[in-house]
Amino acid sequence: MNKKLSKLANVYKKYGFVGFMKKLYAYIKANYLDKISFDVFFHKKKYQKIISEILAQDYDRIILWRSSFGYKVPLFQRPQHISNQLSKHNCLVLYEVTTMTDKVKTVKKQADHLYLFNFNNLALNKILMNELVKIKKPKYFQLYSTDWKLSIRDIENYMQQGFGFIYEYVDHISPDLSGTKELPQNISDKYEFAMSHKEVIVVVTADALKEDVVKKRGEENLVFSSNGVDYHFFREIDDTYQFEEEFQKVLEKKKPIVCYYGALAKWFDYELLKKIAATNQYSVVLFGIKYDGSYDENMGQIENVYFLGPRDYKVLKNYADKADVLILPFLLNDITKSTSPCKLFEYMSLHKPIVTTDLLECRKYESVMIGKTHKEFLEKLEEAIKNKNDKKYIDLLDKEARENDWSKKAEVMIQLLKEQEYKQK
Repeated sequence: MNKKLSKLANVYKKYGFVGFMKKLYAYIKANYLDKISFDVFFHKKKYQKIISEILAQDYDRIILWRSSFGYKVPLFQRPQHISNQLSKHNCLVLYEVTTMTDKVKTVKKQADHLYLFNFNNLALNKILMNELVKIKKPKYFQLYSTDWKLSIRDIENYMQQGFGFIYEYVDHISPDLSGTKELPQNISDKYEFAMSHKEVIVVVTADALKEDVVKKRGEENLVFSSNGVDYHFFREIDDTYQFEEEFQKVLEKKKPIVCYYGALAKWFDYELLKKIAATNQYSVVLFGIKYDGSYDENMGQIENVYFLGPRDYKVLKNYADKADVLILPFLLNDITKSTSPCKLFEYMSLHKPIVTTDLLECRKYESVMIGKTHKEFLEKLEEAIKNKNDKKYIDLLDKEARENDWSKKAEVMIQLLKEQEYKQK
């Protein structure tokens, strides 16, 4: 309860009273009121038929994606991309929605072999589980290491019913990421369970996370699958897109644009940002959300820095395409050394020069210019401006972007599943 109150306090700080009340109502409705569905209760046969028809399709395996991330959220990231790719690799994926964002009260087809499913609807979930018992194909449930909804009891219930457990270890386990003062018990419990049960399939996204797993349980049932990019999506820029006046004014200043998009949080190097702005050479443009109170605490009103709030995933690339340099100015700590930034590969696909701080996962890529100190970071910015039209450098960005398409990230996961299924025959 204390951790939920801590989370609510952070939401209040982020959105203010009116925004907090809206979020609180949506949370209560999604997590409590929507559990009871009279439609499903009174039309049980209708939903049995719907679910049985979904399960009767031709596919190799079933994957229940269980984490309250939501599908149609502004931050369209790894959960949605991996689920999309798994469905294209002949997996039947039932993706957990949250009615706070998805407005799916029961089940909805998103794409071939990909369905948005409201697991919070108790009657619907019971029908699904009863129908799944009849299916003899391999079945898995998959969740994020940052999920704090499912308990160990939920995990054990799934496994007792013959489901394999896919644990996506995607970030350093930290309360800073969960938005609470202390780490939620369900997060730490599932981590300990995954580290102590070798039958659990663990997917890691960064070398630091892989080292942690190997140290605790060896390399059995372990697969490395860093974050990636929908390459073709990011190559399709809308040249007719109409920018808002606030961004148009930045463009009219004619200064080179240094851009970052994503969360603005405690792991962001605000002092470095101030130094970039202080050169008076660039317009520093930030898109994203204030994940905690750190941005307001550190920045205030600073000349040459323009915080423009979030943009929908579908149009964000049009803004980033106007930048001269794209940056990752993160502090070096346990969180960032375990981070595989999605935006790194998106930056590559946009064919924009990339400058980052000395992040472990960024060191792997030849196209990334790394500033190990603030002084060196500023020097790399100047180098990046010179490289922005260099064909050889752009070709390198393109090559490394293609190598990290989401399709390749799903393929390595599928390969491990196939190996496990072959052993069990």
